[in-house]
Amino acid sequence: MGTLLYGSPSMEISFDDRALAHLQIVITAKLRRRESFVFSWNDSVDVGSGRSTIWLDTSSTLFYRFLGSRAPVINREWIDVLMKSANSGGGLFFTAEPGTKERSAHRQP
Repeated sequence: MGTLLYGSPSMEISFDDRALAHLQIVITAKLRRRESFVFSWNDSVDVGSGRSTIWLDTSSTLFYRFLGSRAPVINREWIDVLMKSANSGGGLFFTAEPGTKERSAHRQP
């Protein structure tokens, strides 16, 4: 399980390493173009379900921490789905990899 650390002091948001790698590509592409946006995800049951959202812009403090040492194979279709979401008025909403069961993220206490 990888972690996206956001802000200072940092808030920890956990994602599967594979999902985090795909999110990193999309988030980096948006911020490289100086595009601000919201990023939302469904929280897992163990942190009370619900949904969380953060604001991302070029001043955001982000740190990606991966549990595994190997970079996953990137699914271009998933990148396209996430990027389309990120470019929408509602911002980036994390969705599961096409063809897989939904995975949720959660904040660490």
